[in-house]
Amino acid sequence: MSQPTQQEVPATGAPQAQNDVLDQLMKPEVQESLTVLVENLPKLAEMVTAMTTAYDFAQGLAKDQVFVNDMKVAFGEFTTPVVEKAKGVASAAIEAGDRAHAEQSSVGLFGMLKMLKDPNVQHTLRFAQAFLSILNERQQNKQD
Repeated sequence: MSQPTQQEVPATGAPQAQNDVLDQLMKPEVQESLTVLVENLPKLAEMVTAMTTAYDFAQGLAKDQVFVNDMKVAFGEFTTPVVEKAKGVASAAIEAGDRAHAEQSSVGLFGMLKMLKDPNVQHTLRFAQAFLSILNERQQNKQD
């Protein structure tokens, strides 16, 4: 009887895996890629070091409860006025829609003239005029 060779022993499949790796390494495109990697190892090492430092810094900030709480408070201070203003505008729009739906009378010429004296109407008209003027200028610039 002949003694089994090392490759004939399929206990873990390691010899087949070694052959697969060697076959892969023999491919020209793999060899070119490895050459490029080896040439760029100093840059890659520098990049990995920088990313590790940034990761460690971010992890440190994420685990710092004082920083996390300060960020929550700061974010809350920033968003609370915006949310309150949005809620106010939304509630005013809903109330105005309800009033407009409930009122059946028509707005006449004198009613419109009276509304034109309202400072809010004047501000809205100036805004609309400036907005339309800007849109017109941009459209003209695109055509030129």
